Amino acid sequence: MNTAVVVEAPGEHRVVPHEPRDPGPGEALVAVHAVGICGSDREVYQGNRPEGYVRYPLTPGHEWSGTVWSVGAGVPDSLVGRKVVGEGFRNCQVCDRCHAGETTLCTAGYEETGFTQPGAMATTLTLPARLLHVLPDEADLTAAALLEPAACIAAAALKGNARPGERVAVVGTGTLGMFAVQFLKAVSPSELLVVGTRNDREALSRRFGASDFRTKDQELPDDFDVVIETAGSASAARTAASLLRRGGRLVLTGIPAPGAEGLDPTGLVVRQLEVHTVFGAPPDAWAHAVRVFGAGLLDPLPLVTHELPLTEFSQAIELVGAGDPKVGKVLLRP
Repeated sequence: MNTAVVVEAPGEHRVVPHEPRDPGPGEALVAVHAVGICGSDREVYQGNRPEGYVRYPLTPGHEWSGTVWSVGAGVPDSLVGRKVVGEGFRNCQVCDRCHAGETTLCTAGYEETGFTQPGAMATTLTLPARLLHVLPDEADLTAAALLEPAACIAAAALKGNARPGERVAVVGTGTLGMFAVQFLKAVSPSELLVVGTRNDREALSRRFGASDFRTKDQELPDDFDVVIETAGSASAARTAASLLRRGGRLVLTGIPAPGAEGLDPTGLVVRQLEVHTVFGAPPDAWAHAVRVFGAGLLDPLPLVTHELPLTEFSQAIELVGAGDPKVGKVLLRP
């Protein structure tokens, strides 16, 4: 039976019959294999996502993988049957930011799959074919469902521009942090430090390529070239900045709660730090993530701890917010 999750309003959801929508011109119909749940999906359900960044009622789901079932006019028939993932931002394609490739900064306003447009917590998803990224035929679609967060970290890695032999670090040991370790390991750093809050993440960090692991309450160095922050707290951002040498490069990907105290501007200036931020992933970051995944340099599967049917949406949301160290990435399987 075809089904979909619909969040009617904060705290209210139903699992309803789902009727696939035939693709129109320029669109593709995708059979969803798996869809991930992240903190932003929990925000959608709880009702604390920033105003303008969600539209109810809504089928969530922006982290997904699937197979193309059919295509509309103007889309190559060769896409049918291919394994794919897809970008979330529904950019206008004609503003100056879109022409520059910065689609997450589209001046036409914010529209994104799973937040303001129907998402992948359904049997099928119909979306513009231009947003699709084709995977190798042998790709594991369960692993590929994590390529959306991987693309966000790919954007961070590209902005950090770590070069072989540099000393690099990651602050945060969740899904984003473990992807950051893998992307940075791929550039052959001389040292790769991971800073977290839980010692139980050390083994996984080292498995993905970390050469050192410390908790934030231990003594930390201050001479790294590149640091990527993934933890989403103001304290994590400050820790990340403190790890850098003068002139080092900092990339922030986490979104702290409103009102959080930020970085010291005096410190940023006198230490001449280069600071970048990431919100979503533009096409070049998506292409980079898919390329690294296809080359076997990115291994998402160890991050998946739970796979549930769509009917267990409530349980999945609870798992994501429970703070249980045994819970990693939670996937729903339509």
